[in-house]
Amino acid sequence: MPVTRFAPSPTGLLHLGHAYAAKVAHDLAHSMEGGRFLLRFEDIDHTRVRPEYYAAIEEDLRWLGLTWDGPALRQSDRSPAYAAALTRLQEMGAVYPCFCTRREIEEEIARMVSAPHGPEGALYPGLCRRIPPEESARRIAAGEQPAWRLNAILMKDGRELSFTDLRHGSIRVDPCLLGDVVLARKDIGTSYHLAVVVDDAFQAVTHVTRGEDLLPSTHVHRVLQTLLDLPEPLYLHHRLITDDQGVRLAKRADALSVRLLRENGRSAGELLTELGSALS
Repeated sequence: MPVTRFAPSPTGLLHLGHAYAAKVAHDLAHSMEGGRFLLRFEDIDHTRVRPEYYAAIEEDLRWLGLTWDGPALRQSDRSPAYAAALTRLQEMGAVYPCFCTRREIEEEIARMVSAPHGPEGALYPGLCRRIPPEESARRIAAGEQPAWRLNAILMKDGRELSFTDLRHGSIRVDPCLLGDVVLARKDIGTSYHLAVVVDDAFQAVTHVTRGEDLLPSTHVHRVLQTLLDLPEPLYLHHRLITDDQGVRLAKRADALSVRLLRENGRSAGELLTELGSALS
């Protein structure tokens, strides 16, 4: 039976893009009897989270009629699980410590004649990948706090990975598509990529639904699932909801927040009908 999740960040009010993402996950879960729709708060970035938005998001979802099964999971309660996953990756040599500042990375990219690029822009140029392990160990022992990056080049070992998307079909994984992504930030000990993979497995999610802007990230996630011996879900990368200028909605799009539309007299049924479904 399908198990899906909607995973907003409590950093602002829900907008129509969130409502559509939640509806897609909800509809897919309930397309078969016994399916489950879960709610997860991606709140690991404590610098941006605001306590009032947990309740606001839940209230807006209930108003839309998108109720979930069981209590909402909070990633902020899951730090030990992320630390354990990172330790496994460290032990197998799949990650390396990165001491670079953002400015140092930008300066190195600017110096390069042909900087590597991916679908999201310039990729990390691999500065700290070249540091000898004994030097990294010395710096960590001296108190430097590194980020930890996936050593993507090592993943090109002849294994052919793929994933299945319900819109796009079978897609072959390119382990280097996003380069050496950060799997654990210096300040919070994990990242979106690592946390989402660990939590999808923990919650037994069978169908990952999310916006098509995250399709490149799935290449990284399949690599991590393989390294950590986690199950492979099916995917549905749905269309994005945009404004009148064709720009993807963001939290700053207050005029299209579910809360304001509701206060201005729009009904939940009207909004859901206008949004349509990725399953039709």
